[in-house]
Amino acid sequence: MLKLIIISLLLSFVSANSYAYLGPGFGGGAIAATLGIIIAICAGLFGLIWFPIKRALKKNKEKKKRVD
Repeated sequence: MLKLIIISLLLSFVSANSYAYLGPGFGGGAIAATLGIIIAICAGLFGLIWFPIKRALKKNKEKKKRVD
């Protein structure tokens, strides 16, 4: 397994000429897609953390109202 990882890493540094044209819009699209993925992951993690905390705070607030 370790040999496979090492070989994969070494082969990832080998490049070949492609002689292809990538227009100026490709860079902007790549940046937008990358940012979109990062923002989606952060929003998902935020939702997983925030909503249980929000529910616990709401229960705590309701419990205090019943006591008063």
